[in-house]
Amino acid sequence: MTVTVSLYQGPELAGDVDANLAALDDAARRAASAGASILVTPEMSVSGYDIGDLVLERAEPFDGPIFERVSTIARSHCVAIVYGYPERSGVNLFNAVQVIDASGRSVARYRKTHLFGELDRAHFTPGPELLVQFDFGGLRCGLLTCYDVEFPETVRAHADAGTQWLIVPTGLMTPFEIIATHVVPTRAYESQLFVTYVNRCGTETSLTYCGQTCAVAPSGSDLARAGAHEELLTVDLDPAELARSRSVNTHLADRRTDLYPTGPSRSEQETDR
Repeated sequence: MTVTVSLYQGPELAGDVDANLAALDDAARRAASAGASILVTPEMSVSGYDIGDLVLERAEPFDGPIFERVSTIARSHCVAIVYGYPERSGVNLFNAVQVIDASGRSVARYRKTHLFGELDRAHFTPGPELLVQFDFGGLRCGLLTCYDVEFPETVRAHADAGTQWLIVPTGLMTPFEIIATHVVPTRAYESQLFVTYVNRCGTETSLTYCGQTCAVAPSGSDLARAGAHEELLTVDLDPAELARSRSVNTHLADRRTDLYPTGPSRSEQETDR
């Protein structure tokens, strides 16, 4: 049985939280009309990403007012939603992604583990858990955020843990288009899983987002790809395609893990200096 997925590249302008939620509501409506059972949106899709100290005002607990409004949207359109927001937990802020099912219930929450430059590090704490998974439509799903997917170890860890569909909300800006056009397809191929990489678009403060939202098959080929502007893509993910690809591409099974060094931790590297 295939899973029909909509990927929302937008909104074109970050606006405010109310404007972003209105855009998400409209995207959920269109996704449901297209037959999708789940809608994936970009990194920090509700709050805006390059918003400076506004992130402190817009941060909230995982079950705060933003969650309540996204939950209402999911229920009203009978579609699951993946959205990004700044999560406040105690004294820490996290660049977070949450998955709400069609009944409005939270089923998974991931906190970005690999922070990108001062844009992230100025406000966020790195997430403590890499492997966050949930089941949807017969597929084992995993979550990463933006910069996380640029490290082969993160995607391979998901493959080893049984992830079949990797969901990656992102905020990729120019001039790093190569990540969307080359790195993401490589990750899908080398770790044999579906990858949906959902980017922002337009200009926000100092950043120009490059779009290129894509759904990539385990073969490394595009199932769908957006351009540079606001767009809603709808694709079918077929578990049978994953099984066929893994029968042809046997890299995972053929690894000589008995020979691979684990490598030093960061603390060990610093000690050696």
